[in-house]
Amino acid sequence: MILSINQPAYLPWLGYFERIARSDLHIVLDDVKIERNTKTSFTNRNKIRTTQDWSWLTVPVSRGETLEDEIIKNVKTDNIHWKKKHLRSLNQSYTRTPFYQEHQPWFEEFYAQQWTYLAPMLKASTENLLDTLGIKTPLLYSSEMNVGGHKSELVLNFCKEVGADTYVSGPFGRDYLDLESFSEENIDVEFSEYIHPEYKQYHGEFIPYMSIVDLIFNHGSESLNILMSD
Repeated sequence: MILSINQPAYLPWLGYFERIARSDLHIVLDDVKIERNTKTSFTNRNKIRTTQDWSWLTVPVSRGETLEDEIIKNVKTDNIHWKKKHLRSLNQSYTRTPFYQEHQPWFEEFYAQQWTYLAPMLKASTENLLDTLGIKTPLLYSSEMNVGGHKSELVLNFCKEVGADTYVSGPFGRDYLDLESFSEENIDVEFSEYIHPEYKQYHGEFIPYMSIVDLIFNHGSESLNILMSD
């Protein structure tokens, strides 16, 4: 069984979904500390294509008073104004794309809801995007599992818990995974080096590494084929 693990992310990029699609099971790592102010953190933000270039959509989150408050599943959103701003940004950027009108009602309903905590919002949006893409990989949430450890040990323990014989890691896994310990447990480790496809965007010259919504709004039901193309 092929397993992948990733922290939840807001309207993730294409590579996030490609790794899930390649897996037999995916674990959402929602019981670790949220990363703040780093270039590689996408837990509460992502990029969309605009008429001129690209821009961030960032969900403001409160800073916790305790370490427990900083665990992703416990992090609270900071105010209500971001929802109207994000919907307005999507409308302005994508209203003329071929498939935006098909998906707009869902996003209007999504942004109309009260999201006190970040994690349920990420779960709802990501599961909708998986369904839209037609990716059927089942998800487990680490906060609902009784698995301990840190970094490489934690990943290995997840693999053992679910009976995985292959773990698909992101490229940064090379920095911390103890490959010998996986080999001792007869678990293969593969590093995903996603080759980003180029596709037609409504606004001018192609810009990669946008949120998956950019692909969906431009290409609809063909999105998964484009996503998985080499």
